[in-house]
Amino acid sequence: MTGIFSFFGSILGYLLWFLFTIFKNYGVAIILFTIIMKIFMFPMSLKQQRSMASQSKLAEKQKDLQKKYANNKEKYNEELMKLYDKEGVNPSSGCLTTLIPFPIMLGIFYSVAYPLSNTLHIAQETVQLATDYISKIPGVVSMGGYTELEIIRNFDMLRDNLTMFTQADVQKIEFFTQGFRFLGLDLLSTPQGSGFGTFLWIIPVLSLVTSFGFQFYTMRAGGAPQGQQQGCMKVMMFALPLMSVYWAYIFPAAVGLYWVVSSLAGYLQMLVTNKFFSVNHMTAMAEARRAAALQLGEGSIRPLSASAQKEMADKLSAMPQQSFQKDGGKQPVKSKKKKKGGSGSGDTTSYMGSKK
Repeated sequence: MTGIFSFFGSILGYLLWFLFTIFKNYGVAIILFTIIMKIFMFPMSLKQQRSMASQSKLAEKQKDLQKKYANNKEKYNEELMKLYDKEGVNPSSGCLTTLIPFPIMLGIFYSVAYPLSNTLHIAQETVQLATDYISKIPGVVSMGGYTELEIIRNFDMLRDNLTMFTQADVQKIEFFTQGFRFLGLDLLSTPQGSGFGTFLWIIPVLSLVTSFGFQFYTMRAGGAPQGQQQGCMKVMMFALPLMSVYWAYIFPAAVGLYWVVSSLAGYLQMLVTNKFFSVNHMTAMAEARRAAALQLGEGSIRPLSASAQKEMADKLSAMPQQSFQKDGGKQPVKSKKKKKGGSGSGDTTSYMGSKK
């Protein structure tokens, strides 16, 4: 799993490095990177809105099923799945889009925590030689195992001993070390263990406030979710803020900065989607598309022409004759009353007249 996230972090590192070379500040690069990722994931956010709209549309039908199968939970779940399938609704799709920021944040973490490998993309063998050398120096490694970060922080002091780096590598590292101060904060340091005067504690605090505020607004704006999505949203409401503040506390400040900016960008994105792609709006659009499809289907059905109607009527009228021919010319025999007096008429008037 670590290898997957490290690979993902290496891919994201190309974008971060590109932005860093333009603005020469890692904090600015992270902000722009976050905005780009939000734009990239905007279609997924719309999909989440559609899922919420579908859930809202099925709310009444789901309540009817709850009443009908109040004493049979298994049958209720079965009928609910049939309803989802009939309406084309995926109740877990909203959770999926909510969880997508996690691998991105972990990719950011691996880009920040291992900058030589994932951001500067220096050869892995060279990085391994450098970290092995640094780990043998007493008192140098003090960031909980973030050896590559320690090399970046102390590169001016260690560069004469890091002979494994090429001249091109040295130039990239020197350029990279100049851009980790953002608004007076050292983005290479971690809030954990830093003094109060560094003001790095503000990163976890902002992470908690922005994450909780974003989740709260998401739930309020989306209305009351139904089914599996309801449980998912409740977990996200409390789990995400707590996890974000913990990670922002133990990870380098650059990771916490990404989470804060991501929450703020998500809030602005939610304002836009609720204004132009609200649940009620998307529900109305879905109903309009459905009505248009029905109207189009009905419009494609045209009445038969007069000649075609006459031909069909002739065929229907000929059906008994066709049936007679198939039966060998035999017709059903009607039952008659038995006549009295031989071949004479069988009614009473004829019989009495002959008697006279």
